[in-house]
Amino acid sequence: MDFRTYEQRLQYILEQIEKKRFRSLEVTADRFGCSVRTIKRMIAHLREQGHPISYDRLQKKYFIKESQ
Repeated sequence: MDFRTYEQRLQYILEQIEKKRFRSLEVTADRFGCSVRTIKRMIAHLREQGHPISYDRLQKKYFIKESQ
């Protein structure tokens, strides 16, 4: 799988979180050939765009926060 643009990578991360298939920062960083910090920045960017992404420390997973 080849991810050429930043937007495609953002879309991939968002889809994985929505489908509850986002494994870890490390796995995603390896897949993209970048650092874990870059993946954290990309998730922060998605949050800035309005996506309600949260992190559960107990389960160690990212998820989309459901609106009440």
